[in-house]
Amino acid sequence: MDNSGRRATDLFDDDAGAEAPTYRDHVSPTRDELDGLGLGAGRTEGDLGRQDPSGRRREKKRNRTVLVAALVLLLVPVLAVGGYLAYLNHLVSDNVKQELLLPDTNNGPTDKNGAAVAQPTGTGTNYLIIGNDAGPDRVGARSDVMVLVHVPEDHSRVTLVHFPRDLYVSIPGRGKNKLNAAYAFGGAPLLVTTMQNMLGIRVDHVAVLGFEGFKAMTDAVGGVDVRVEEPSKSNGYDFKVGTMHMTGDMGLAFVRERHQLSQGDISRGLRQLAFIKALMLKTLNKDVLLNPVRLSQFVDAATSNLTVDQKLDVGTMRSEALAMRGLRSKDIRFITAPFTGFGTSPDGASIDIVDDAKMADLGQAIRTDSLDSYS
Repeated sequence: MDNSGRRATDLFDDDAGAEAPTYRDHVSPTRDELDGLGLGAGRTEGDLGRQDPSGRRREKKRNRTVLVAALVLLLVPVLAVGGYLAYLNHLVSDNVKQELLLPDTNNGPTDKNGAAVAQPTGTGTNYLIIGNDAGPDRVGARSDVMVLVHVPEDHSRVTLVHFPRDLYVSIPGRGKNKLNAAYAFGGAPLLVTTMQNMLGIRVDHVAVLGFEGFKAMTDAVGGVDVRVEEPSKSNGYDFKVGTMHMTGDMGLAFVRERHQLSQGDISRGLRQLAFIKALMLKTLNKDVLLNPVRLSQFVDAATSNLTVDQKLDVGTMRSEALAMRGLRSKDIRFITAPFTGFGTSPDGASIDIVDDAKMADLGQAIRTDSLDSYS
């Protein structure tokens, strides 16, 4: 069976992403507002006094009262937003855990001969997202979800590349094995090294998220609408083709199923991408962004089960999120890492066979920040 790196760009039909709120830093008063303060049509406080000398002091006092009231009305929401943002920042800082997820000496990728692969500068940032049921501390745990997120230098769009866990790859010091075995053998650092060498790219940051985090985030935003491509039944849920509204528990059953799907783990990966996209779009919706309670619940859920690498601080995460706040549905693209079909390893395990030529093309596109031209 030839999949040739099946893409998942059509998981959703609509292009209508959530409109991000727009904030005005400064609002100039209208002529009517100036007239209300006695300052319209080029008039000044001095003019007011000359027109009515007996009421000058009274008029200035009234103007001062109006101005003070206006300042209070303006500053209260500003202070409230400032305090709320400080609270969110504290919440993230308190929740997010940092661990040594990157190799101690991350000198970047090497080719099959051990030579360093040169990395251009100014070509975006690569994040490796690892999802599992066990969390980063469990010895021998295998990664169930591996998604490489490439954010281009101009932050104009985001590409998520799903790497099936059964890809049969070379793991430094361990020979050939399934990709998720790298995480079991040496945790996130060995998985990073394996993927860097396979693609010829540098992984800049790593984040590990337990599946309970996906569940909590989904419930925090009131559930998500996900496109179901293949029917299945799991944990009492009946998933039918079409768009379905999913709660956290339902979403976990949806993304974990693979035995009933036509391509097993490959189909499950497409489900995971569909779910991630739905959650991203719901989070960008104004009903979440402008709802302090819902937003704080989501931030708490997203960070309570999150572990990031030793170089990724809260300030960097916040800056990156702000730079991408204008993203819409059409700006989020999904790709499945290229493979030629299925096979069996020497020890009898089912594996996905890597398409080496197309994997090299994918690595080149990521390395040079040219994923728009990759197909």
